Amino acid sequence: MTLTQFENQIAVVTGGAQGIGRAVAERLVAGGARVAIWDRDEDLAAQTAREIGDGNTAHGVDISDWSSVENAANATLEAGGPISILVNSAGIAGSNAPLADYPVDEFKTITEINLLGTFHVNRAVVPSMISAGYGRIVNIASVAGKEGNPNASAYSASKAAVIGLTKSLGKELADLDIAVNCVTPAAARTRIFDQMKQEHIDYMLSKIPRGRFLELNEAAEMIAWLCSRENSFTTGSVFDLSGGRATY
Repeated sequence: MTLTQFENQIAVVTGGAQGIGRAVAERLVAGGARVAIWDRDEDLAAQTAREIGDGNTAHGVDISDWSSVENAANATLEAGGPISILVNSAGIAGSNAPLADYPVDEFKTITEINLLGTFHVNRAVVPSMISAGYGRIVNIASVAGKEGNPNASAYSASKAAVIGLTKSLGKELADLDIAVNCVTPAAARTRIFDQMKQEHIDYMLSKIPRGRFLELNEAAEMIAWLCSRENSFTTGSVFDLSGGRATY
């Protein structure tokens, strides 16, 4: 894949201020894209947009709020034109607790961000792609969505739902040059670890046959290919980033 693969394309990266989202934004910019970072932390998003190159924009967005997402989509379209690429990386892990003790309000919040937020972002961007006759969407799920992590029922369930949403949308748009896929990363060392107990972090590492956590650049490279024109056939699929952990 050439570095100029994304020249003259507009990409939206949610959660792009840090972590996997930032690594993806940097990779897309290196390939010639202009990136709109949608992130709840607007100040950090603006800083990241400046640091990764000229011509990128930042928008303060709460993806669990439809009006916030709709406003960001309209602003991005008005500023740059059609959105060719969407990488939905925004999400939260939540705390760790047995399901019988899990706080009801927190379960709801995690679902609203991880699942409803994914729906909002895809819904806001897809019409532009349909009008243009082209698009690439990558939703970030998790290996927990395939296997289920103990004491993480909300996160596991929400990420399993992201996989189902991706498969459904991929089939809806399969007759167009719009690819909709998701990736299922194992854990990477990002600020999401701040939401977890150390014993849960240790559990996740113990399950990875590679014996280490995912590196951000490894995730960015796979996602970049899924966002490229070279990914012209595969849609509605799930790509493993689990270091050998996933069994299907």
